[in-house]
Amino acid sequence: MEVNSDIFCGDATDVLQDLGENTVDLIVTSPPYADQRKDTYGGIPADKYVEWFLPISKELLRVLKPTGTFILNIKERVTNGERSTYVMELILEMRKQGWLWTEEFIWHKKNCYPGKWPNRFRDAWERLLQFNKTKQFHMYQEAVMVPMGDWAKTRLKNLSETDRIRDNSRVGSGFGKNISNWLTRDMAYPTNVLHLATECGNKNHSAAFPLELPSWFIKLFTKEFDTVLDPFAGSGTTLFAAENLRRNSIGIEILEEYYHMVKNGIKEKEYYLFEKEEGYAFINK
Repeated sequence: MEVNSDIFCGDATDVLQDLGENTVDLIVTSPPYADQRKDTYGGIPADKYVEWFLPISKELLRVLKPTGTFILNIKERVTNGERSTYVMELILEMRKQGWLWTEEFIWHKKNCYPGKWPNRFRDAWERLLQFNKTKQFHMYQEAVMVPMGDWAKTRLKNLSETDRIRDNSRVGSGFGKNISNWLTRDMAYPTNVLHLATECGNKNHSAAFPLELPSWFIKLFTKEFDTVLDPFAGSGTTLFAAENLRRNSIGIEILEEYYHMVKNGIKEKEYYLFEKEEGYAFINK
């Protein structure tokens, strides 16, 4: 059974109206941030961002299945030494639309360039906001488990008697865990902080994120042949990740240059996934 990958050229608000209701299992996207990408996407002002995005999020709410998830990669900006509040304002307005803000992941950029400003240091992280339509959404946590690592060698080396039972916490915060349950385990669940390098094999887009970023969420929230949507496809990273993981995918890109680049990549299969020490990377053949 072959997976299907589609890319459409146009404004996300318009193209989304052609998609069926409750047809998408996962949305992973990184729209232009406020006042960013002015040369390519025009740069939406921070005070207009919520107004611009709400018609898009309304359509995303319609096309997402009740069991689906929406992952939004977004970041505040700093103007005149002060953090903008447009991301917080967007979250509040999306909740009014009917979205549940269920979780927040942090992307730690391991290889962030050093630097400083008069009143702050360079950002080394970005937000990945998780939204859902209902509290009962699909989640496949075992798909993203990580090796136990050195923690097991130290913490589990000399167990006390209380480590072997489920007892009341010393600080009265509730029942503690039976630590001895981890003695025979090789894998553990990850945290909500993703440590990924910013490097990407695709250098043809100014804001491409690493392939492992959408790949991680695709593994966590979908199974094979589910449908993944990216309404701001850019260089097509989400679509390529979906195809590599045998998921159907739909992309929307407003700029014809990137649309043709992604369309040709899908058609000619001019991409592949390879594993490196710090994660996965995308590269053209």
